[in-house]
Amino acid sequence: MSVVISNPSQLHDPTGFGYSHVARVSGELVLIAGQYDSDGAGHTTTADFAGQVDRAFANLGIALRSAGADYPQVAQLRTFIVDHDEAKLAILGAKIAEIWGDRPPAQTLLGVAALALPGMLFEVDAMAVLG
Repeated sequence: MSVVISNPSQLHDPTGFGYSHVARVSGELVLIAGQYDSDGAGHTTTADFAGQVDRAFANLGIALRSAGADYPQVAQLRTFIVDHDEAKLAILGAKIAEIWGDRPPAQTLLGVAALALPGMLFEVDAMAVLG
């Protein structure tokens, strides 16, 4: 079994934070690290929850495409919401429907007190399958 680790140039360099964006396992399984509202330096760009969700999923798409995958190949998501409530769930649900329609991937949502950096309100990681 081979593992290829990569960091797309369109995303910030995460190695200083102790992780990489993408791991491709045996050419078929793609694991995407938590994506959030990060700019080129890894800083959040907005305090707006919906804006953070949009940017996190855009970054997820960049990471997926760098490994030869895209949203349809995602089998599982894990989402993390700071101070989770029904309003935030509705925003997330709308974004999931926008991307996957009526066939969303399996998902685990975790409500958390805080995420890795100040200002982060949302994070998503993914597992995709190629072929």
